Amino acid sequence: MRANNVLGIIYSNSYDSVLPELTPLRAMGSVPFAGRYRLIDFPLSNMVNCGITNVGVITKGNYRSLMDHVGSGKAWDLSRKRDGLFVIPPFSDSAFGGEQFRSRIEALHSAIGFIERSKAEYVLMCDSNVVCNMDFGDLIKYHSDKGADITLVYKYEQAPKIPGILTFALDASGRVSNEELCRCGITCAAHSLNIFLLRKSLLERLLNDAVCLGYKDFDQDIIASNVENLKIFGYECDSYARTIDSLQTYYEINMDLLQPDQKDALFAPDRPVFTKVHDDMPSVYSHSSNVKNSLIADGCKIEGQVENCVFFRRVNVGRGAKLKNCVIMQDTFIGEGADLNCVITDKNAVIKPDKVLSGDKNYPFFLGKGIVI
Repeated sequence: MRANNVLGIIYSNSYDSVLPELTPLRAMGSVPFAGRYRLIDFPLSNMVNCGITNVGVITKGNYRSLMDHVGSGKAWDLSRKRDGLFVIPPFSDSAFGGEQFRSRIEALHSAIGFIERSKAEYVLMCDSNVVCNMDFGDLIKYHSDKGADITLVYKYEQAPKIPGILTFALDASGRVSNEELCRCGITCAAHSLNIFLLRKSLLERLLNDAVCLGYKDFDQDIIASNVENLKIFGYECDSYARTIDSLQTYYEINMDLLQPDQKDALFAPDRPVFTKVHDDMPSVYSHSSNVKNSLIADGCKIEGQVENCVFFRRVNVGRGAKLKNCVIMQDTFIGEGADLNCVITDKNAVIKPDKVLSGDKNYPFFLGKGIVI
């Protein structure tokens, strides 16, 4: 199986509800991450790195910033005359009473025209709330070698706290032998990363059957109910992979990148993560600044003390300000003498001089977009 014979599908609004602090005005896929990236950069880059040249991004709402970010797909070499990157806007499907989709099955069916027009033989589907850098080429080869009908990618660890996430058991050959929905708090399990590979004709048949039968849940009604009927195999992701299920995990993943081994695992040199490039001036560090173990994007001006922080573009830190264990998004202004610990700010926040904001590593303090304190 060749990678250019695979159609990529990315859900940009998957699990928006688990990150309500950052998704009221943007899709999950366009949530800023690691100083200069967006979450959609990871599934997009994974697909491009293995040779997939036709990718559809399914949207539902708040996708203006997403469209601004992905544009024509040029940053991922997907601006093409044939195939390329396609943003699929929400579509009122007559099969569901003319309403917008409310589930993964309905989302796929609303994009069925795009899927049917593709000449690819296989479909690879991903979410935007999984931060990983894996070789999809190996996944495609595994699927072909096993003669699988469906291959799903999993991680063996404590399952994310997302209602309905799929956990399962595998036999010695790697075939899924039992499926059940995860119980929150389960200690350790093989849980799905919501990355699925299957033949396009099979997906079309399963979708049409699901719509006729009124099914809603892709994991339960299509995957779990067909364990006995289809050859469903699991492929373990042995590289860095974290699922965002809350503001806490979003914070933790950003903090992970301050550890060199974790950063190197996610940003592997042989599998680059592409993003939209912004030309900006270099960051400026005054003689009064002191920066330790931090990721600092372009255009920042730092006159205070910064330790274990992730800064996005054009953050301004005043003289005498102290920041520790913070994630500060672009165009945030932090006044002189301010003291921040375990704080996440959205874009364009303003913290006036001498203010003190403190959270905890297990409960970071969040400041919304454009808020002034």
